[in-house]
Amino acid sequence: MYNDYNMYPLTCNPYYMFQCPYLRNTPVCNPDLRSQFPSQYLPYVKQVKDSNPIVLRDYGPNPFVVDIEEATKQNNNFRLALWTGKHLQLTLMSINVGEDIGLEVHPHLDQFIRIEEGEGLVKMGDQKDRLDFQANVRDDFAFIIPAGKWHNLINTGNKPIKLYSIYAPPQHPFGTVHKTKADADH
Repeated sequence: MYNDYNMYPLTCNPYYMFQCPYLRNTPVCNPDLRSQFPSQYLPYVKQVKDSNPIVLRDYGPNPFVVDIEEATKQNNNFRLALWTGKHLQLTLMSINVGEDIGLEVHPHLDQFIRIEEGEGLVKMGDQKDRLDFQANVRDDFAFIIPAGKWHNLINTGNKPIKLYSIYAPPQHPFGTVHKTKADADH
């Protein structure tokens, strides 16, 4: 009588009692997690608490966590190395209206670029005078430049292009900051 499933159809039937068993042991946020790591490894987390902008400098080769979208949009330098390691480098760039990165080739490294803000035209090719690949890019677009490809990105929009670039291996010296394109050309 007491174990009659028909008497309590939704509570006693094992199928109905635990339809989603993983909900019974839901993960709980650990508020002490941030205190377990030195602030140098979590610069953005510390900055959010203080409501200050992200400190833009080269954090490599230490472990690093950052809101990459916020850091990229905050950057006003033509190029800034945000993290430089032995095998990889993360740089932020801001390309002004009408400017470009400059036609270049990296014979021994691959490059990943993601645009967070702005729009432009990317060109690539096997020869400096024959850029036969072209594509329009804008917010949230990414493109990959294989080693040995000549390439350029031209800002065709009405605001600066804000992007981040990953080089493997690193392309620029640790701590690189080029405030303007002219600084980068020297």
